[in-house]
Amino acid sequence: MTPQSTGLANPSVKELTTTTSKSGCGCTGNSASSEMEESILERIAKHPCYSEEAHHHYARMHVAVAPACNIQCNYCNRKYDCANESRPGVVSELLTPEEAAHKVLVVASKIPQMTVLGIAGPGDPLANPEKTFRTFELIADKAPDIKLCLSTNGLMLPEYIDRIKQLNIDHVTITLNTVDPEIGAQIYSWVHYKRKRYKGVEAARILLEKQLEGLQALKEADILCKVNSVMIPGINDQHLVEVNKMIRQNGAFLHNIMPLISAPEHGTHFGLTGQRGPTSTELKTVQDNCSGNMKMMRHCRQCRADAVGLLGEDRSQEFTKDKFMEEAPEYDLTNRQQVQEGIEKFRAELKAAKEQIALDNNTLNAGAVKEKTKILVAVATKGGGLVNQHFGHAKEFQVYEVDGSEVKYVGHRKVDHFCQGGYGEKATMENIIQAISDCKAVLVSKIGESPKEKLDNAGIKVVESYDVIEKVALEFHQEFTQES
Repeated sequence: MTPQSTGLANPSVKELTTTTSKSGCGCTGNSASSEMEESILERIAKHPCYSEEAHHHYARMHVAVAPACNIQCNYCNRKYDCANESRPGVVSELLTPEEAAHKVLVVASKIPQMTVLGIAGPGDPLANPEKTFRTFELIADKAPDIKLCLSTNGLMLPEYIDRIKQLNIDHVTITLNTVDPEIGAQIYSWVHYKRKRYKGVEAARILLEKQLEGLQALKEADILCKVNSVMIPGINDQHLVEVNKMIRQNGAFLHNIMPLISAPEHGTHFGLTGQRGPTSTELKTVQDNCSGNMKMMRHCRQCRADAVGLLGEDRSQEFTKDKFMEEAPEYDLTNRQQVQEGIEKFRAELKAAKEQIALDNNTLNAGAVKEKTKILVAVATKGGGLVNQHFGHAKEFQVYEVDGSEVKYVGHRKVDHFCQGGYGEKATMENIIQAISDCKAVLVSKIGESPKEKLDNAGIKVVESYDVIEKVALEFHQEFTQES
């Protein structure tokens, strides 16, 4: 395994941890193993959207072959496009199924850790069934090792369960925002079903019936289902606990509560009418309130419908039609398998390192009885579960909650690059500080003296390190609690 093949840097996990594992700091792994059956964990092991741990290592891509949609959500405008905008429903160019299959082969040869192909729009895949299923057929034939998944509003899901099962599409996401048609009437402008357009409560009721029917059908077909819910303050935020209970009862295994994106320039109904999105604190509170009922997804990046790469990065502009159509795909299954074997070896080392750190921490704190102080820390990372990114290169910071014995991923905060050659750095720095203002520290591989001083003045401690995230976070927590 090489750094180029995985996006990871050179030092092995053993090299990173053995130098300091005797310091007594500890860590915890992902809690998914205690919340999901082992069989499910195996099925999502290389799916970056379905597995929080996998998203540090594996990439996904979406192909935009489904332009039409059969519902109109008040948070969606598919006519909007900006190459720098990461938001569901956004694409730069539509593809035919043949073009999409060609693109997948090109990307898979250049990004061998790309394990998942999804169709998520820009409309609804099941409102474009011929294009959607033709694309899946071509990819399944030419790249059988790539997992297939789709995201849908669920309106037509019951009608296509058999086709989905036949194509071995093992992962389906339904966007389900409410289980109350009265609330749904505030979220959806219209629903087009059986050649008729419905509005208001009636439209929302039809959609909900089909969503729950589809969810049950997925369960009976043994197809894994994740449910996405858009959190809209003042409309469904308090109601999402009920949504969570209902989807759990009907077979969903993972719930992704996403923040509403409602900037006016996107031209959505909510954006133009001033409906705000939730704050990071509000989002975390709702996610926490739902987490006891089922596993929550907190690493979602609300990707474009043509996204390519690791979550947290988007390489779609490297693979525009004028570029990828000129290339002859060099799909090398053996090379892909070798790269992924290297990733799995690295993950095994990382897991062992975390277990050792946890053991050291438990030994250090044996017999200690004290109230756990929970704090948040922000992490600059390029993936691999490591603190391995320069502060100025970060496009986002991953946020973890630390209590001294457990390190739990709780979300991410998108930011602009600080290193812009001096242009706009003051405003950018202010925005970064605001984005992570609730964090006690920021963990980075390197940082300049000027931003370090500004963060310190804002009460955010800077920790420079190159090591396992959980280990660095727990070492800081120990230092923080000793000082406070």
